[in-house]
Amino acid sequence: MRFPLRLSAAAAVIAVALLASQSVDLPVGAALLGVLAGAVAVLICWNAYFFPDPIRAPEAGAEDVERLAREIVQPLPEPMILLQNGRVLVANPAARQLFGEWVEGQDVRLAVRHPAVLERLAANRGETVEQIEVTGLGEADRRWLMTIANLPSGLRLVRLADRSEAVAAEKMRVDFVANASHELRTPLATVLGFIETLRDETAGGDKDLRERFLGIMDAEGKRMQTLIDDLMSLSRIEAERFRPPTEPLDLVPLVEEVRSGCGALLAEHGNRLEIENMSHGTIVAGDHGQLLQLIRNLVVNAVKYGNPDTPITVTFEDAREMVRMIVTDRGEGIDPAYLPRLTERFYRVNASRSRAQGGTGLGLAIVKHIVWRHRGRLDIRSMLGEGTSVHVLLPRPPADGQIMS
Repeated sequence: MRFPLRLSAAAAVIAVALLASQSVDLPVGAALLGVLAGAVAVLICWNAYFFPDPIRAPEAGAEDVERLAREIVQPLPEPMILLQNGRVLVANPAARQLFGEWVEGQDVRLAVRHPAVLERLAANRGETVEQIEVTGLGEADRRWLMTIANLPSGLRLVRLADRSEAVAAEKMRVDFVANASHELRTPLATVLGFIETLRDETAGGDKDLRERFLGIMDAEGKRMQTLIDDLMSLSRIEAERFRPPTEPLDLVPLVEEVRSGCGALLAEHGNRLEIENMSHGTIVAGDHGQLLQLIRNLVVNAVKYGNPDTPITVTFEDAREMVRMIVTDRGEGIDPAYLPRLTERFYRVNASRSRAQGGTGLGLAIVKHIVWRHRGRLDIRSMLGEGTSVHVLLPRPPADGQIMS
């Protein structure tokens, strides 16, 4: 008597129910591993119950185990392999992509070729489920969480969860908090230092000195306020990243609004803001406040880092289903080696110059996240001695009103 596959599916359903009753917070991948392990274990126990005598037990029992394992792991996106007595019995497509198409039937020592993984697989510690962090499997900087479920009859089910992005995101979060703390601590220390100085009767009685200190304190306070505003803007944009805007907006009035709002800054540097090529259509699907902030950040950057008494141009081009907006300055330009990092939070090519001009190091990071939320593209091009141009591509409103997520 053989174990029917329909019954094995029922065993999987039972395993799901048991897992759900044990922990609603169990990760999906671990739950699936438990489902498969439970179903395979039920199959083995069923076969042992009906065929306690190994002489009478049909060889097809092993085939049923393999078939069941293959049915469950095939569609899963994470690499999963079923081992039996040190050989790879089943490998799903993700595992074959990681280890090679030839992996099934191979000795695990030939299939995996990773010392830490092989050491754990060789040392069966008697635990039902084991976990280990693995680095460098497939690619040098990849991080994996390997989970091993030990089953009867020499079977071991191995799941690999790629944690590379999660680890990188956690590092970025830690770096972001550290950088934000540093950026706030510097002006705060300046303000507190001047407050302590002004409390001194000698310094506090000097009107000119007091006014100079108060001016510095005011500038540092505004710098902190700008930094906090930028941090809050970035947080709001990230919170809305899964809700692309659908409102039809004309970009030209937004540029004109920024030109009016930055009039004093433009005049101070002798720059003029020119708008070119508006005949292609400049209506996009966008968020008014965020696109206004995007344009303002790009124009302010162009003024700060462009040469005085030169034009700053905002050019529009047709890009089929998208509108291309290009903000160009005639400044010193940026070494191409620095371009890939320009949109990182708090990254500055020239930190002292940026701080002296009131920059927070978040302007282009905000631009990047606004572009992402709008399902657009961002490209920064620069040549030393010639200037910089920032290309922003934004989707036009579709006829059916649906924006691709």
